[in-house]
Amino acid sequence: MSKKVLFNWSSGKDSSLSLYKLLQNQDYQIDYLFTSVSEKYNRISMHGVRKELLLHQAESIGIPLKILSLPEMPSMESYNQAMKNALIPIVQEGITHSAFGDIFLEDLKQYREEKLKEVGLQGLFPLWKVNTKELITEFLDLGFKTIVTCVNSEYLDESFVGRIIDEQFIADLPENVDVCGENGEFHTFTFDGPIFKNPVEFIVGEKVYREYERPKSVSNDVCSVTEDQPNYGFWYIDLLPK
Repeated sequence: MSKKVLFNWSSGKDSSLSLYKLLQNQDYQIDYLFTSVSEKYNRISMHGVRKELLLHQAESIGIPLKILSLPEMPSMESYNQAMKNALIPIVQEGITHSAFGDIFLEDLKQYREEKLKEVGLQGLFPLWKVNTKELITEFLDLGFKTIVTCVNSEYLDESFVGRIIDEQFIADLPENVDVCGENGEFHTFTFDGPIFKNPVEFIVGEKVYREYERPKSVSNDVCSVTEDQPNYGFWYIDLLPK
């Protein structure tokens, strides 16, 4: 019997490739996509993607979507509690595994596994420890298409946000930036590829820069920032449903 899986869907490229791999594996059955959305902005946390486009993605993928609404910049304690409250009823439905698109961040993987264990779930990491250059090549070769929706200004300037990831984008990345953005350098929105019945259509809107004060405790899902940086900023591109 296939293991029942909750898939943590960020809307981006790593989630897309990870989901693709699990869908090819008959040992697993993806029962739900699971995404956290900012309650204040009605957008996917950190990626800045509108909830409407998330819903279009899920519809095209054909897997039921569960959404967790979170306050802006929640404390670690409130984030953990909200996540636990959301997962408990899902576990009661017989879900046994929770899947992620993480690649090489050891601390993040350990954090996820510890929190999953508290509610009786096991973690799945289909992309774990695969070379990121190999992953982005496989992603593009499979026919996936993704647009950069958010860049950390410590790593990339505004010219990178709003670009479609292709060979030229990869070539333009500075040497200190991972090609999959695994250190939080950038986030994406995947709009076409083998997991979709139809492309997710959108219109590219304006670029916006937002600067944040460093919170006293930071969720493991936010972009990376250095310890001595008092403020940190991100460039976003607004994607409008078509």
